[in-house]
Amino acid sequence: MTEPAAPAAYDLVLKGGRVIDERNGLDGVFDVAVRDGKIAEVAADLPVAGAKSVHDVKGKIVAPGLIDLHTHVYHKATSLSVDPNMIARRSAITTLVDAGSAGAGNYDGFRDYVMANSPYRIVAFLNISFPGIFGFDKGLFIGEATLREMLPVDRCVAKIEENRDKIIGVKVRIGGPATGELALGALELALEAADKVGLPLMTHIGGPPPSYADVVSMLRPGDILTHCYRPSPNSALTEDGEILPEITAARKRGVLFDIAHGMGAFSYETAEPAIRQDFLPDIISSDVHVVAVEGPGYDLLHVMSKLYNCGLSLPDVIGMSTSRPALSIRRPDLGHLGVGAPADISVLDDCEADFIFSDVRGEERPGNRMLQPVACYLGGKAMEVGRRPFEEPFLTRCACC
Repeated sequence: MTEPAAPAAYDLVLKGGRVIDERNGLDGVFDVAVRDGKIAEVAADLPVAGAKSVHDVKGKIVAPGLIDLHTHVYHKATSLSVDPNMIARRSAITTLVDAGSAGAGNYDGFRDYVMANSPYRIVAFLNISFPGIFGFDKGLFIGEATLREMLPVDRCVAKIEENRDKIIGVKVRIGGPATGELALGALELALEAADKVGLPLMTHIGGPPPSYADVVSMLRPGDILTHCYRPSPNSALTEDGEILPEITAARKRGVLFDIAHGMGAFSYETAEPAIRQDFLPDIISSDVHVVAVEGPGYDLLHVMSKLYNCGLSLPDVIGMSTSRPALSIRRPDLGHLGVGAPADISVLDDCEADFIFSDVRGEERPGNRMLQPVACYLGGKAMEVGRRPFEEPFLTRCACC
């Protein structure tokens, strides 16, 4: 009788790092082995004989590939968008989720000219607005959801049905000039589209009207309220500094809350009391765009570091940037290091730093930890990792720099 052939030697082994994998309950020192672009094994002291590549990552964090749930990367076609490859490189990201830069009227260009030509995984929320976000730039803001005629539900639904491999939900921006007098009417149309395709809705919450309470009260289980720690007016807090009861009710029914820092949506006056009252985000994302990329949000790793310095634990910060965003977009294959999963891996350094973090109002807080990129693998393939000159002068202990 012929014995079954032994499995091939590993293509890659990452040895001795601190593996943090929320989905699989791992937080300890393990080796991670990759074969044929997938996770082959995670265990202590794996044999490396015959492995094509072995990397010593002792003292480093080995996490599932980072997922930025809120980016704007329809680069060179929308005024607010940035280069997805640059952003992925400097944050060790493997999956970027575009948050509604494109609508049904211009999504095909995003798919054919940006997604198809990036080495990174890019998926998108489709904007309920037919032209997407068309009037956002430095010193310029024209609302894309102010007219009911610009929000044709049938066109949004049809475009999603044609592109379910890449479109993972519906996006709408609610509040202030984004919706003008249409206000909650835009949210109603976006929810109608999301209902028809059976996908989650991501809604931006801006300045009033309408109120944060009114918006979050309309959301369904699995929908995402992005910019959850936005400043007042229209923050997550009552006048007495307590969490809005509508937020508590929404969380109980399964609504998800996302950071999406951006240029106007993270304030210490909201975040600190919210965290003290155990209103933690479900997801950490950057809302990186043409303005925010210059600070104070910068990118996903910077926002993760900011929340880490706000008192969130490192395992929570990693989980909020890997497993939880993957599940929110219904991609359970991503965001974990279980055997058979795509070998998307982010290797980070938890550095000592002397950095002054700033919120969107210019309020500052000192920070002593900074997450830095070391290596990144997408489907087992090593990806380039970029430098972070806006942070490097403030690092006081960083083995990778």
